Amino acid sequence: MSVPSPSASAALRPGDIALYAANVVIFSSGWLPLRLQLGVVDPEISLVWRFVAATTCMFAFALLTGKRLAFAPREHLFFAGIGVTLFSLNFLTFYYAGFHLSSGLLAVIFSLAAVVIPLMGAVVTRSWPRPRILVGALLGVAGVGFVFGPVLQEQGFGSGLHIGLLAGLAGTLCFSFGSMLSAAAGRRGLPQASCNAYAMAYGLALVLCIALVRGVPFQVDWSARYLGSLAWLILFPTLAGFAIYMKLISRIGASRAAYGTVMMPVVALLISSLFEGFHWTLSASLGIALVLIGNVVVLGAPRRAAPGPA
Repeated sequence: MSVPSPSASAALRPGDIALYAANVVIFSSGWLPLRLQLGVVDPEISLVWRFVAATTCMFAFALLTGKRLAFAPREHLFFAGIGVTLFSLNFLTFYYAGFHLSSGLLAVIFSLAAVVIPLMGAVVTRSWPRPRILVGALLGVAGVGFVFGPVLQEQGFGSGLHIGLLAGLAGTLCFSFGSMLSAAAGRRGLPQASCNAYAMAYGLALVLCIALVRGVPFQVDWSARYLGSLAWLILFPTLAGFAIYMKLISRIGASRAAYGTVMMPVVALLISSLFEGFHWTLSASLGIALVLIGNVVVLGAPRRAAPGPA
């Protein structure tokens, strides 16, 4: 079964705006807890604990709400693809990037998904992205450049900054590809709760295999810092955040849903300035202004809405 793809130019309804805002706030709140996870426990093991809990919760929710859990092998390919990209490699690469970059700068790199996803969509549909989306995304990326550029110029590629950048870019590519797969799964009419449950299970299996191959110890840091950040990441970015994000994709399309990643640095940098000592500069302020302008351009609908690829 397939469902119509959402219009890429229709005006956002109040419910869409509420989901969009919730998505931005929830995902933005996850970057600092991610960095608080680093230290005693290897990133692979932190993800194992995170997805053991999240996968159990998702399957329990699917069972309690009577969602379908029997699917054809072809549909499991969608679940596996989403799991490998959205629920394993995406997270793992950003965990490693977090060893070298502040939480705000992680969000800045992640915001490039707003450009990558429309370009991926253009390749898949063999069409050019809508001018409004391109202009808004380019404004957002320019803003990201103003925020991140001075840090790169000051620190250079020494002291691991280049590793953080490359890992973050790899995670962004994984997230973007997984978002495209999620949109395709939605168009096929696959239940979101069941899709998330199986995708998390496949992601967990991959992370577990990586941990076993690397031979890292299965341990827990019993400090309040680690357990508190783990609980936050499970409940909000992993469970609530991705449920909202995938719902948003089904309502407004992958391209516009992904533009929330450009808004995330605004919130994440505010958090970073409070807890990590991020210093605001004229360049950073100009960058944030460009991000906000680009956000209005992408989300604002033209007077005549025409259906098209998301």
